[in-house]
Amino acid sequence: MIYLDEAATTPLRRDVLAAMGPYLGPAFGNPSSHHEIGDAARAGLEQARADVAEALGARAGEVTFTSGGTEAANTAVKGIALAQPRGRHVVVSAVEHPAVLESARWLGRIGYDVTELEVDGDGLVDPGHLAAVLRDDTTVVSVQHASNEVGTVQPVAALAEVAARHGVPFHTDAVQSAAWPDRRVPSVSRLRCGSRARPARRRRRWRRGATASSRRCWSRSRAPH
Repeated sequence: MIYLDEAATTPLRRDVLAAMGPYLGPAFGNPSSHHEIGDAARAGLEQARADVAEALGARAGEVTFTSGGTEAANTAVKGIALAQPRGRHVVVSAVEHPAVLESARWLGRIGYDVTELEVDGDGLVDPGHLAAVLRDDTTVVSVQHASNEVGTVQPVAALAEVAARHGVPFHTDAVQSAAWPDRRVPSVSRLRCGSRARPARRRRRWRRGATASSRRCWSRSRAPH
C-alpha cells in the first residue's frame, strides 16, 4: 500500500519519539505534582510551551495545549461566542473543517445567527465579502488557513485585518499548514488574531496527538481533528 493520507495523520518520526522518550519513562509524572518527577514533567511541558510560542510569534502564557484540532476548534469558536463579547452573530467560511462548521451550526441551534461565507472559484474567501457581512453584533469570525481537502491557502492576514478593523475576534484553524514553512500561517502578533489552532503531529519535539491553541484578542486559536 502507498500511503497518501498524511493530511489526516502521519507515522511518528524517530526524532519525535526520542524527544517524547523521557516523558514515557523516568519523567512520567503529573506536571502539577510537587515532587521531583512532577517537576521534571513540568519543566518539559513549559519548554514545549515556550517552543510553540516562539513558532507562533506569541507569548508562552498565551499557549494552551489541547488533545487535538477538534477540541481546539470547539474551544475557540464556542468559547468566544458563548462569552458574547459583542453579540450573537458568528461568521465562518463554507469550506471549514467540520470541527469549525459543526461548532458554528451548534451555536445556530441554540439561537445564534450564523453566516457561512461562500468562496470563489479558487476556494478563497474575499476580504471584501467578509467586511460586507460583519455587523455590530458579530462576536467571532473563523476562517481556516489551509484546506485539509484541496490545499487552498486563505489570505488570513487580510481577513484578520478586516475583523480587527471592526473589533471582532478572529480565529483560524491552521492545523494543515504548520508543517510547511512556505505556507506557514503569519505570526499571532502580525495577525492580531483572536485564536488559532496549530497541530503537534508534524512538529519536531511536539507530542503526537496534541494541539496548541494560541489566544490573543484585541477586545480584550499537526494533530488530527
